[in-house]
Amino acid sequence: MKTIKHVFIIAICFSTTLGCKNEPKTESKSNLELTIPEREVVISQKILDSLISNPPEGLVWIPRGTFMQGAVSHDKMAMQHEKPQHQVTVDGFFMDITEVTNAQFSEFVNETGYITVAEREIDWEEMKKQLPEGTPKPPDSIMQPGSLIFKKAKESLPNLYDFSQWWKWKIGANWRHPNGPESDINGKDNHPVVHITYADAQAYCKWAGRRLPTEAEWEYSARGGKGNTIFFWGDTQDVLSQNANSWEGEFPVNNTLEDGFERTAPVKSYPPNAFGLYDMAGNVWEITTDYYNLNYYSELASKNETSINPKGANNPYNPNNPYSQERVIKGGSFLCSDSYCASYRVSSRMGNAKDSSAEHIGFRTVVTLEMLLRK
Repeated sequence: MKTIKHVFIIAICFSTTLGCKNEPKTESKSNLELTIPEREVVISQKILDSLISNPPEGLVWIPRGTFMQGAVSHDKMAMQHEKPQHQVTVDGFFMDITEVTNAQFSEFVNETGYITVAEREIDWEEMKKQLPEGTPKPPDSIMQPGSLIFKKAKESLPNLYDFSQWWKWKIGANWRHPNGPESDINGKDNHPVVHITYADAQAYCKWAGRRLPTEAEWEYSARGGKGNTIFFWGDTQDVLSQNANSWEGEFPVNNTLEDGFERTAPVKSYPPNAFGLYDMAGNVWEITTDYYNLNYYSELASKNETSINPKGANNPYNPNNPYSQERVIKGGSFLCSDSYCASYRVSSRMGNAKDSSAEHIGFRTVVTLEMLLRK
């Protein structure tokens, strides 16, 4: 995708009978003297420059750039699916400064009447498509609208591979009731909305005239121009609690709350990265458009070329969850611990089923110049 600026430069060149080639010098015309096509080009270029200099409220301009996507060589916590590094170029775009908040999502729901996946009756015929053949239908008492909530363990867990030890299906849990029907979001307008699925995020984007970021766009934005660091602030984990909402202490037994929060934190609670983006580490995982495919990074790197605006794998692939259409989520959450996944690292990534929601999953949106000009 070419940048709008380049498109308009080309348009100017061809607007007066291929006038970029050996044209005699003439006095510049006022805007009123220009032909209609010429006038549209000039006005549009001014709009573009103005948008970049003065972004719409809540957005920041992310300039075009090239970076190495994936885990850096000195990241001792890096997982295999974050490797190898590969060169990527992304065009410029605007990105939400913060994760989408409860207040913003409430406005969307109030205007549209949208019902999130976690609030809907469960469709067994659709669900069983993502399960091994022959899986028995659960009892109707369980097949009720709900979502996953976190539960602390009472004692140390020798095996942290079994995540069912700290996740619980809670009937009545959704974005309005993040910890179950007895909870609410009163006083939490500026907290990130949670219990969001890919479909929910897409519906919000359609209403807002936005889209979800690709994985490459997200990671490029999170790095903020720091191309060879483990975290968006550098390589020092000692300052984690000053920069991100994560889990300190023994996971999932005791959270020492060094960062000040047990679960979600209000957006802008920690310093932004170099691009002016908040919560690009911790707080809640953020949904991207890319399919989660364990082989994707290796396939990109094997081409030995710079990928331009990559949009992810053509198909999902996760042998641990082979029936699910997983999307990549980025950034980690308030549950990320250095003893478990340390997913507040910039390169960290995880797959999440398209209809799966949990109290640590939210999103932020992006919008391109083209999309803004079409409004």
